Amino acid sequence: MAIYTHEELLNIYDSHTHLNDDVFFDEVPAYMARAKHFGVTQMNIVGSDIQLNQRALELAHAYDNLHAIVGWHPEESKDYDAGTEKLLIEQLSDPQTVAVGEMGLDYYQDVSPKDIQKKVFARQIAIAKEHHLPISIHDRDAFEDTYQILKDADVRDIGGVMHSFNGDTEWLKKFLDLGMHISYSGVASFKNANEVHESVLQTPLDKMLVETDAPYLTPAPYRGKQNEPGFTKFVVEAIAKLRDVSPKEIANATYENAVQLFGINNAEN
Repeated sequence: MAIYTHEELLNIYDSHTHLNDDVFFDEVPAYMARAKHFGVTQMNIVGSDIQLNQRALELAHAYDNLHAIVGWHPEESKDYDAGTEKLLIEQLSDPQTVAVGEMGLDYYQDVSPKDIQKKVFARQIAIAKEHHLPISIHDRDAFEDTYQILKDADVRDIGGVMHSFNGDTEWLKKFLDLGMHISYSGVASFKNANEVHESVLQTPLDKMLVETDAPYLTPAPYRGKQNEPGFTKFVVEAIAKLRDVSPKEIANATYENAVQLFGINNAEN
């Protein structure tokens, strides 16, 4: 692993990662140290069910630069009920919670019925609005329905992010028109991800975020290996190369965007 000098270090905000996942949870300090070497100084730890939501909050309470996002992933929506909703609402009152998610629709994995996914998605948006929190959206093979639910809910007043966006420029414009931020993962570094590359070019810099979604979607040059938060650096570099600007410009802009969207008060750039 390369070690960078202070002058070379970027200041990066990984807006969506899963240090609460089993592959990381017992070695969080080590992965945070590795992330620091790559200039990744702030992270959102994203939940998706009872255990991962609780772990996200545990980590956010333990480390000043980790922030919790709690909610129910569409794959887990079949298990969402009155009891889990009560717990979720309690967790949203925790000052370490900065957003609701990841929520949304996943039509690729046939885990939860589509009608239940839609219902749970819409319900979480309503709860987020009640708590004045932004939302983190998972959208896989479900652009039409995801867009319609967000539009019907009029989410502009709370805002949010299309996490690991992989759509073309037409969908990009639609989600931007709803007031959403757009987050790019390691997919932006993939050679043949032409639609994502074009969307990267067309995304206003003040609406862009970066992420790893670790342990998934590892960017080049480590594609094929387990992802980790420190690799957000390579997402930043890929975007900078596509847009023909410096990595520092992308890092600084996406850092400030994340701090503002998620209301982070303890972050220093």
